[in-house]
Amino acid sequence: MTDKKKHETLKKHLEQRRDDLRATMAKNAADGREVGEETSQDIADRATSSYTKEFLFTQSANDRNLLQMVEGALVRMNEGTYGECISCGNEINPKRLEAVPWTRHCIACQEKLEKGELEAAG
Repeated sequence: MTDKKKHETLKKHLEQRRDDLRATMAKNAADGREVGEETSQDIADRATSSYTKEFLFTQSANDRNLLQMVEGALVRMNEGTYGECISCGNEINPKRLEAVPWTRHCIACQEKLEKGELEAAG
Protein backbone atom coordinates (compact mmCIF):
# COMPACT_ATOMS: atom_id res chain seq x y z
CA MET A 1 0.00 0.00 0.00
CA THR A 2 1.37 3.42 -0.90
CA ASP A 3 1.88 6.13 1.68
CA LYS A 4 -0.94 8.13 0.10
CA LYS A 5 -3.32 5.16 0.39
CA LYS A 6 -2.25 4.57 4.00
CA HIS A 7 -2.79 8.23 4.74
CA GLU A 8 -6.29 8.15 3.23
CA THR A 9 -7.14 4.94 5.11
CA LEU A 10 -6.00 6.47 8.40
CA LYS A 11 -7.93 9.65 7.65
CA LYS A 12 -11.13 7.68 6.99
CA HIS A 13 -10.57 5.71 10.20
CA LEU A 14 -10.10 8.94 12.17
CA GLU A 15 -13.19 10.52 10.63
CA GLN A 16 -15.26 7.42 11.48
CA ARG A 17 -13.90 7.40 15.04
CA ARG A 18 -14.76 11.11 15.37
CA ASP A 19 -18.31 10.51 14.18
CA ASP A 20 -18.72 7.50 16.51
CA LEU A 21 -17.46 9.51 19.49
CA ARG A 22 -19.81 12.38 18.73
CA ALA A 23 -22.76 9.97 18.54
CA THR A 24 -21.75 8.27 21.80
CA MET A 25 -21.37 11.61 23.55
CA ALA A 26 -24.82 12.74 22.36
CA LYS A 27 -26.35 9.47 23.58
CA ASN A 28 -24.61 9.73 26.96
CA ALA A 29 -25.82 13.32 27.35
CA ALA A 30 -29.39 12.25 26.59
CA ASP A 31 -29.10 9.28 28.97
CA GLY A 32 -27.73 11.58 31.67
CA ARG A 33 -30.69 13.91 31.28
CA GLU A 34 -33.10 10.97 31.52
CA VAL A 35 -31.43 9.75 34.72
CA GLY A 36 -31.78 13.24 36.16
CA GLU A 37 -35.49 13.36 35.32
CA GLU A 38 -36.39 10.23 37.25
CA THR A 39 -38.40 11.03 40.36
CA SER A 40 -37.47 8.06 42.51
CA GLN A 41 -37.86 8.44 46.25
CA ASP A 42 -36.10 5.26 47.39
CA ILE A 43 -32.58 5.89 48.69
CA ALA A 44 -31.23 2.90 46.73
CA ASP A 45 -32.78 4.29 43.54
CA ARG A 46 -31.22 7.69 44.20
CA ALA A 47 -27.83 6.06 44.84
CA THR A 48 -28.11 4.09 41.61
CA SER A 49 -29.18 7.22 39.76
CA SER A 50 -26.24 9.16 41.20
CA TYR A 51 -23.79 6.40 40.28
CA THR A 52 -25.18 6.22 36.73
CA LYS A 53 -24.87 9.99 36.27
CA GLU A 54 -21.28 9.92 37.59
CA PHE A 55 -20.42 7.02 35.28
CA LEU A 56 -21.90 8.81 32.26
CA PHE A 57 -20.06 12.01 33.21
CA THR A 58 -16.72 10.16 33.47
CA GLN A 59 -17.36 8.32 30.21
CA SER A 60 -18.24 11.61 28.54
CA ALA A 61 -15.03 13.26 29.79
CA ASN A 62 -12.95 10.36 28.44
CA ASP A 63 -14.78 10.53 25.11
CA ARG A 64 -14.23 14.31 24.95
CA ASN A 65 -10.49 13.87 25.51
CA LEU A 66 -10.26 11.19 22.83
CA LEU A 67 -12.37 13.30 20.46
CA GLN A 68 -9.94 16.21 20.92
CA MET A 69 -7.01 13.94 20.06
CA VAL A 70 -8.80 12.55 16.99
CA GLU A 71 -9.74 16.03 15.79
CA GLY A 72 -6.17 17.18 16.42
CA ALA A 73 -4.86 14.35 14.24
CA LEU A 74 -7.25 15.39 11.45
CA VAL A 75 -6.03 19.00 11.74
CA ARG A 76 -2.40 17.81 11.55
CA MET A 77 -3.31 15.81 8.44
CA ASN A 78 -4.73 18.93 6.81
CA GLU A 79 -1.67 20.96 7.82
CA GLY A 80 0.73 18.31 6.54
CA THR A 81 2.32 17.68 9.94
CA TYR A 82 0.58 14.37 10.67
CA GLY A 83 3.08 11.69 11.66
CA GLU A 84 5.51 14.16 13.23
CA CYS A 85 5.97 14.20 17.01
CA ILE A 86 4.55 17.46 18.38
CA SER A 87 7.35 17.60 20.96
CA CYS A 88 10.57 16.78 19.10
CA GLY A 89 9.44 16.89 15.47
CA ASN A 90 10.79 13.43 14.68
CA GLU A 91 8.78 11.02 12.58
CA ILE A 92 6.36 8.80 14.51
CA ASN A 93 6.76 5.13 13.64
CA PRO A 94 4.14 4.18 11.00
CA LYS A 95 3.21 1.03 13.00
CA ARG A 96 2.46 3.25 15.99
CA LEU A 97 0.25 5.46 13.82
CA GLU A 98 -1.61 2.40 12.55
CA ALA A 99 -2.23 1.22 16.12
CA VAL A 100 -3.07 4.65 17.56
CA PRO A 101 -3.76 7.02 14.64
CA TRP A 102 -4.45 9.98 16.94
CA THR A 103 -1.11 9.74 18.73
CA ARG A 104 0.79 13.01 19.00
CA HIS A 105 4.15 11.77 20.27
CA CYS A 106 6.89 9.41 19.18
CA ILE A 107 7.61 6.54 21.58
CA ALA A 108 10.54 8.33 23.25
CA CYS A 109 8.54 11.49 23.95
CA GLN A 110 5.48 9.48 25.04
CA GLU A 111 7.64 7.67 27.60
CA LYS A 112 9.03 11.00 28.84
CA LEU A 113 5.46 12.36 29.07
CA GLU A 114 4.32 9.36 31.12
CA LYS A 115 7.31 9.76 33.47
CA GLY A 116 6.49 13.44 33.91
CA GLU A 117 9.69 14.51 32.15
CA LEU A 118 7.81 16.25 29.33
CA GLU A 119 5.13 18.90 29.50
CA ALA A 120 1.81 17.89 27.98
CA ALA A 121 1.16 19.98 24.89
CA GLY A 122 -2.27 20.80 23.47
